[in-house]
Amino acid sequence: MRIGLWIDEEHRTIDEIGAAAKAAEDAGIDRIWFSQRLGWDALTLIAGVAPYTSTIGYAVGVVPVYPRHPLALAAQALSVQALTGNRLTLGVGASHPHMVEGMLGLSMDRPAAYVREYVEALGPLLAGEPTDYVGERLTARGQIRIPGTETPELILAALGPRMLKTAGELTAGTTTSWAGPEVIENFIRPTIDRAATAAGRPEPQVIAGVCVAVTDDPDTTRQWIHDRFGAAGDMPAYRAVLDRGGKAGPEETAVLGDEEAVAKEIQRFKDAGTTEFLVCPVGTDAERERTIRFALDYV
Repeated sequence: MRIGLWIDEEHRTIDEIGAAAKAAEDAGIDRIWFSQRLGWDALTLIAGVAPYTSTIGYAVGVVPVYPRHPLALAAQALSVQALTGNRLTLGVGASHPHMVEGMLGLSMDRPAAYVREYVEALGPLLAGEPTDYVGERLTARGQIRIPGTETPELILAALGPRMLKTAGELTAGTTTSWAGPEVIENFIRPTIDRAATAAGRPEPQVIAGVCVAVTDDPDTTRQWIHDRFGAAGDMPAYRAVLDRGGKAGPEETAVLGDEEAVAKEIQRFKDAGTTEFLVCPVGTDAERERTIRFALDYV
């Protein structure tokens, strides 16, 4: 199982983020992950940070497919692939109704069906191949060619059965949020594996994004997570995965405790079939620093 590290880019300069990326590379982290939120554009950020490093992989967890057309995203992703020396992992996903419908004013009708069409159209474009895709709700005709680029690894953020089926059949795997080891072992791993096997594809990756704090005060840190991320429990896709694990909210899925306790929980994820444990440091500034040091030493 690989160890990945999520780097919080909020309110940080490119030099600060670049220094964090270099430290991760020097420690042997396999790849670092960024989020697509309401600040830095994640793919542009990766292109900007890449010169600070030489070997580490870069990934964006979820680029929402709304409102980006596959041709536009392929052009951006392949540009970043060229600028990073082919070190990009591209994660895509549907996002959530409050963002797609509430913020953008777009329809999110039947998102799993739309995402499948999107991935079907995007795959050949990332390989530099021409496409003439006409789906029920999406058309993509054209070709993106950038010299020196290899096909970037494509990951689909999938938590439900239909999305996991698409991930297994058409991509290299999935990223999860708020899914504990029991959910990965009993639902996510077997569901995505069945789809990949039926499609004749290799075993998919399961990348578990987990809030982690190496802390002497787990209860206070758990409340910190609830205060900042508790609203995720009201989002339909997240609510479904939390219910599968019998969790009331995101804070109950966190890995918290001293170094020994955290290491034991990471082993549980490995035993469940996780291929990459993505450390998302949370808590106070001191706890996040301690957690990052632990992740770098754990490798």
